[in-house]
Parts: sequence; structure tokens; C-alpha cells
Amino acid sequence: MSRVVIAILLLLAGAPAAAFEQVREEGREAFFPDADRFEVVDGEPPVEVAWRGDDRIGLIFETNDVSPIPAYSGKPVNMFVGMDLSGTVTGVRVLDHEEPIMLVGIPERRLQEFVDQYVGQSIRDRVRVGLSARQREGYNYVDAVSGATVTVVVMGEAIMQAARRVAVAQGLVDPDAVAVAPPATVRMDRFETRTWRELRELEAIGRLHLAWGEVDEAFEGTDAEGVDTAPEGREDETFIELYAAYLNTPTTGRNLLGQAAYDRLMDRLSEGEHAIYLMADGRYSFKGSGFVRGGIFDRIQVHQGETAIQFRDTDLVRASRPEAEGSPSFVERDIFIIRSEHEFNPGKPWELDLLVRRQVGALESEFVNFPLDMNPVEAWFDYPEPQRSIAEESDRPLWVSVWEDRVVHIVVLGAGLLLLTFILLFQDWLARRPRLLHRLRTGFLIYTVVFIGWYALAQLSVVNIFTFSNALFTDFQWSTFLMDPMMFIMWTFVAATLLLWGRGVYCGWLCPFGAMQELINEASRKLKIPQWELPFFIHERLWSLKYLILLLLFGISLHSLATAEVYAEVEPFKTAVTMRWQREWGFVLYAVILLAISIVNRKFFCRYMCPLGAGLAIPARLRLFDWLKRHKECGSPCQICAHECEVQAIHPDGRINPNECHYCLDCQVTYWNDQKCPPMILRRKRKEKAARVSSASKPTEVPLKRMDIKPAKPAKT
Repeated sequence: MSRVVIAILLLLAGAPAAAFEQVREEGREAFFPDADRFEVVDGEPPVEVAWRGDDRIGLIFETNDVSPIPAYSGKPVNMFVGMDLSGTVTGVRVLDHEEPIMLVGIPERRLQEFVDQYVGQSIRDRVRVGLSARQREGYNYVDAVSGATVTVVVMGEAIMQAARRVAVAQGLVDPDAVAVAPPATVRMDRFETRTWRELRELEAIGRLHLAWGEVDEAFEGTDAEGVDTAPEGREDETFIELYAAYLNTPTTGRNLLGQAAYDRLMDRLSEGEHAIYLMADGRYSFKGSGFVRGGIFDRIQVHQGETAIQFRDTDLVRASRPEAEGSPSFVERDIFIIRSEHEFNPGKPWELDLLVRRQVGALESEFVNFPLDMNPVEAWFDYPEPQRSIAEESDRPLWVSVWEDRVVHIVVLGAGLLLLTFILLFQDWLARRPRLLHRLRTGFLIYTVVFIGWYALAQLSVVNIFTFSNALFTDFQWSTFLMDPMMFIMWTFVAATLLLWGRGVYCGWLCPFGAMQELINEASRKLKIPQWELPFFIHERLWSLKYLILLLLFGISLHSLATAEVYAEVEPFKTAVTMRWQREWGFVLYAVILLAISIVNRKFFCRYMCPLGAGLAIPARLRLFDWLKRHKECGSPCQICAHECEVQAIHPDGRINPNECHYCLDCQVTYWNDQKCPPMILRRKRKEKAARVSSASKPTEVPLKRMDIKPAKPAKT
């Protein structure tokens, strides 16, 4: 029966791969119906050339190969794009994505309808997503997808950015025609005391005023016409009065925030980061009442050139009322940080877009985009000369820019791994200081969950093993793995520790989901919640379950890596860590149940179900050293470590199973404890007895008493 199930799964595994290839084949025919053949050409980025006879008529590429821009899920949407030799997009097909927003009722066809709007757009066009109440000259607008604004904005930018890079690489445009200048820098020595009115006259503060009736007019001709309109007689009522200011310049920042608040903000900003001050009054909120922690502000976005910038909750800084003389009061006022990866140039004009949404159905909405133009005060900036051309910028490997953008993440991760290396190298010294070791371990587990897991999104998965294995048998390219520096560093460190210490280093110290389970179990033990452990003979047989899961997933991956990723949802990592619980209730319930089991059983999932742990255990058998010390009495007669091992990795005969050990070092603490470990107790007592015997065998020193010698009396004559 099991063979039949496996055969069915393997048969189904080929379906997604075949479906993707069918999409590509249909795309080639639709993009270039006159082509008689397609050929893959060498070079970066990878492209296919469409030929008609001896003439090139177009190029085809995948956006993930050229501009893998992370979307809402943290992973890019991969699209198949065709472009003719004039730089005009001839077609787009969505290949695959992991956007959670598309799993709650929005059909896949909506994404395809969205990308179809890019057909006919040129690499020289300035394309914006969403309706605009004020159509601006020189911009092409495409309709957004209701309920998935963030996703489609990223998709649109990926299409145009990838098309431009391919055009440069294939010589469709002159890359030396325009030079790329470094961003302007703020002149920190330029400060003048200015009132609110004076800052407005200098255009250092921009203003967007919308009346209720004006917004109603913008929705005319759409499905939202007549929805949430102004009551009769209130058309001139203020819908929103929005002000924006760039705060890094001292004249603007110090006047609006005050000296102390401005200094605190500047200390908070890293190099290349910028602060935008938004203030508003009226019935419409620029933040929105539906915003939740961990999400994105979907009512505002900053545009500069072809770059669209959205703000997350981590970019928000609460602000007090403006301090400049004559400043009005506002219902809303907040500061938003533009991160360095957006390469924002404060010396160039930029635009703040306000998105107004009106619901027209359960899952249907209409958007209108209202722009607020911002122009820099040029006297407050230094403008460097251009340093590199588009050709030089295009030839630069994409992964280099990614690593440069994540320097802070890399440094923090490197510091954590360096600390762990110290712990591993000096484990004997730490094991003799159990209180210090316990504090270090608890702190490191919290770091693993918060930074490695939720912040850096560096949770490893069995899918990574399949991807690497698949790459070895196909076209292996290091650049593919270098695109994610955090994952690359993690896998490099794990590979080294597998050879030196075994798989327990990752499973016991670096796995965010494993750390969650351990911290939960540690808290439950402190609360004296009874623990439930399986008998060792049952526990020992359940070990094999995770290896069976690994083999099944590996077999599926040989047919289709995409299908293997679907079945790899047996790992709750994506739900609990990568997507930070933003998934359908079934996935969340599954992860919560596994964590709940940790209350009464330590790391149940890791011990019996984790295919990643099984995958790491196989190469770990090649480890070069055995660092965990044992006494000859361990297991016979002493069973203290075996009973105390909370993952039951110690066999009753005293042997530590390295395939199941999570390297918590508890057994090493017991090993060196001369108050608990019988061999160490015996050794201590022998030393104490030897010390007593040595003390007793020394000759007793008798103090000499003082003898008074009296002079002899003279003899009588």
C-alpha cells in the first residue's frame, strides 16, 4: 500500500514542473509568433533569443534571474518576460510565487491580468501602478489588483527593472549615454531659523489638500463611483490635508522637531537612511486603521524615478507636534524612515503618493492615487560628480549589491556565530561553570529566534538541501546561492560545524523553530508542568520517522523541486518563522500544535518529524572529532546522564547518539560535577582522603618551652 502511495505522489510531483514548462512554451509562442526557433545564450543575465531565420527578433528572460525583488512574502514573484529589440515588452507570464495574500480568495488570473498591462510598455517609459487623480505628463499608469497592492507594485518594478538590465546587457541601449551620479549629501553646516510659513515658501514642506467632493470626482467612471461619497452640501469638506517634509536637512529638521528630537533622530539613522515627516488633518488617515504590526503601510508610498518605496512597521517613528513658529496642529503626525537599500537621492525631486481605496465588494476595491510633489532646496545639498556609467553598474554582479545592502545583518550574524564558536571551543571550561553556560545558552536561543529567524529570515529548510543537490546535477552557479547572504553564511557555518561537531550545533543552537520549542519547554519546566516522555524502545524506533519523511521528499524533488517544496510544508518553519505567522489558519494551527507539544515533551518535532535534521545527520557521520567526554562508568552502572538527557539522545548503555544529540552540553555539565557524577564524586573523595592522609603523616612539631637557667649558688666554704 505504501508503495502505491509513493508512486502516486511521485507521479503527481511531475505536474508542477510540466505546468511551468507549458507556461514557458505558450509564452514563447505568444511573445514572438513569427519566431522559428529559440536559443539560450551564455552570459549574465541569462536570456533566450528569439530568431526568425538569421535575424534576432527578441529576448526572453525570467525576472528572478535578473531582478529578484522580494515581495510581501519575503520572496520574489518569478515572471517570464518577452521584449523586442526596441526595448518594448511583448508579453509577461507569471510562473510562480509564494504570496500569502493570493491564498485568501484572490484568483491567480488577477495577477496575469495585471502583468498583461505591461505589454507595449517600453524600457524608456515611466510606469506607475494605480489610478491617479492627477494624470502626470510622462507617466504611464496601470491598474492595481485590489487587496494585493504591495505585491503588484513589486511585480511591476521587477518587470521594468529586469527589462532595462537585459537591454543594457544585450546592447539594446547605449549604456554610456547617461552616467549614474552618487546621491546628493546633506550640508549639515547649513542651518537657518525658519517659521512654518517660511519653510512652506521654500517648498521644504509640501502640501496636498483634498476635498471630499474632489475625491468623489476621481472615482467617477469606476466601479467605486457613488461609494462612500460626500453627503449633499459637504463636498467642500476637507477629506485630508497632508503635509510632508524631508527631515535630514538641519534647517527643516531642527525647526520642525527641535534640537533635542532632531539629534535623537539623526543618531537613530544609519548611513544612507532618510527621514520623512508626515502630518495630516481630515477624515482620511494616511496610515489606515487596518494596519497591523509586521505589515506594510499600504496607503502611502514614495516614488523617485523608477523606484517605488513602501514603508513597514519597523520604519515608523512616533513624532510630537511640529515646533516651528506658526505650526498648525495635526491629528496625525509620524516620521517614516527610508532605508539605505532603496538608494534614495534627497537632492532629486521625489513624490509622495496617497492611495485612497473604496470597497466595492467582499474582495474588490478601487484605488485612486493622489501625488504630492516634493522638490529639494538645492542650496542645502552637495551634488557629487557622476562616478560610474550604466554599463559599469550593469556589469556588477547582483549579489555584490545585495551583500552591500545587508552589511549590518551580516555583521550581527557574524558576531553571533563567532560567539557560538567560542562556546564550542571552550565548552569544557564553560561546563564547569553551569550558571554562566545556562545564561549564555538561553540568551543565544532568544537571539536565534528573534534575529536569525524573524528578523534576518535565515531559517534553513530541507528545501535548501534539495535545491543544492539539484544544482549539482544541473547548471551549478555560486551566484544563485550568494543572492541571499544570510542563508549563504548560515549554510557555510553549518557545513563546517557538521565536520567538527556534528548536526547538533545547528539543531541545538541555530534553528529558530527548535529554539522556540526549547524556550517553551524550559518555561514549562520552571512552572513545574509534568513532562511526558516515551519509553526508550518506542522513542528509538520513532527516530526513523524523520528519515522516511526525508527520503520521500527527496524522491519527489528528483521529479519536481516545486512539488517537493509543497510537501515540505511538513516543516512549520515557513509559517512560524519566515512568514511570521501570516498564513492561513490551517498552517498556523499545525505550527501551534507542534509548539504546544513542547510544553510537555522537549522538541517533539525535532526528534521525530524534522526532515532537515535527518538530512544534516547523514553528512554529520563524517565528523572529525568527538568532543563530548564520557567516563567508563557511564551507562554501567551510572545512568544519570541518560535519565537527564531531555531529548533522549543517550543510550542506556551510556553511548551518545550523535545523530540525535542537540549539543546542549547538559551531559558535560554533569560530567564535570563532582557533587553529582559518581566517578567525579569518587575522584573528589580520593583527593580529599589523600589530603587528610598527607596531613596526618607529617611529624608533629612540639614547641620548645623556654627553660630558665638559674645561676648556681656558690658553695659554702
